[in-house]
Amino acid sequence: MDASSDDPQTTAEPLLEKALNQSEGVKRKAEYCAQGLSSVNVALKDELQRRSPIKEIRKVLVQSEDIENKVQECADELHVVNTTLAEEIGERETLQQQLSESEALERHNRYLAYHDITTGLSNRALFNDRLEQALAQAERHSWCLALLFIDMDKFKLINDTYGHEMGDKVLRLVGRALLLCVREEDTVSRIGGDEFLCLLMEVNEDRGVSHIADLMIERTAAVCATAAIQAAVKLSIGIAIYPRDGTSAEILLKKADQAMYAAKNKGEGYRFFYEKDPMGVTTHHS
Repeated sequence: MDASSDDPQTTAEPLLEKALNQSEGVKRKAEYCAQGLSSVNVALKDELQRRSPIKEIRKVLVQSEDIENKVQECADELHVVNTTLAEEIGERETLQQQLSESEALERHNRYLAYHDITTGLSNRALFNDRLEQALAQAERHSWCLALLFIDMDKFKLINDTYGHEMGDKVLRLVGRALLLCVREEDTVSRIGGDEFLCLLMEVNEDRGVSHIADLMIERTAAVCATAAIQAAVKLSIGIAIYPRDGTSAEILLKKADQAMYAAKNKGEGYRFFYEKDPMGVTTHHS
């Protein structure tokens, strides 16, 4: 046996090519049948005009029956063509569905890799990536950035009193409230538990950052009050400014964290970190 016959590309034609070849064959047969039928019709007219004997008319009938058989063959072969095309369409639809499902799964996995499942906010991995990009842009364009470290006070009490389902609802409410306080180019992230981070792009002065921190505290309290929760939901926010408080992500996160704990310990809404202050934070607070 020829070795080339084992090659799938030489032993089997693609379905569409096979269907095309079959369809061309049917077309040629149909054209032949049309020509034959035309000849039969002419012959029948002649026989009628000449009033030919039965023997001559029977010859024409035999020709007509032969054409009839050829037409039936065309119909059978056309059925094969349609079956082949239907199989190809089915295979392509299956492949398309599998591809769509694969792409959807890939998008879902990519979303899970960079977003918090409970709130839908960006997670720590995505926040870190955006922070590094923002620092590079800020250095290039001489921008100032603000990094806010946000903690929910007494969140454990909400979980213990109302259950984790209500706790998750509160986290989602807080996440939405925080997003309403910032611009599209800013980033709000939940990094775990009851802690959030916020990156504010191109800030000009502390007063504007203070305004946003105040909004976050007010709106969080307002939306959570509508969730039938008796325990007050409060935020403690620590703020670090690039480049004043540091030029790296690690330093800015550390100083924002320190300022947040200072605000929490003093029962204040927010504090800025400031190196010259004896406590390591400014006395600016809400």
